[in-house]
Amino acid sequence: MLFAATSPATTDSSSAFSGVTNFFDSSYFSAFVKLMILFAVALYAAMVFWTWKDARRRIDDPVIVGVCVATAVCFPFVGVLIYLILRPPEYLADVHERELEIRAMERRLGADSTCPYCRNPAEASFLSCPHCGTKLKQACRRCKAPLDPTWRLCPYCETVATTLPQQPERPRRGAGQRTTTEA
Repeated sequence: MLFAATSPATTDSSSAFSGVTNFFDSSYFSAFVKLMILFAVALYAAMVFWTWKDARRRIDDPVIVGVCVATAVCFPFVGVLIYLILRPPEYLADVHERELEIRAMERRLGADSTCPYCRNPAEASFLSCPHCGTKLKQACRRCKAPLDPTWRLCPYCETVATTLPQQPERPRRGAGQRTTTEA
């Protein structure tokens, strides 16, 4: 009885997979494969385009940008991964902005010093202003290095510094005042 119940249900092996075989031969599956190929080509083209745009923003040399794009074209998907690993960490605009900020901070901190009387540029190593002749710093007695007025000794030769006599502050010229040589 058990044998009789199972024998009519058995069929040959080709009919067991006929549903799967029919699916792979169907137009739905071929449309799905074509759609996936189109998606892969579109993704590949988008990744090459992204590599080109990103490399232009990060790399200044056009030859290196071309090498990055050629790598992305010649080695699909892997070339973009290689570019992602080796690309510079910052955009060129960010690097330029950081350099400008550093220059601005240097100016604020006194790297570009000016004479306190005439406001003309005077380097930190100047003893006197080359424009108005005002004594800016005192020279060390031993090594003749310029000393800041607040220093008690020379940092170069350790000689005790003498204090700079206070000079009377000169009146500053306004925009409307003219000197006798200008008239």
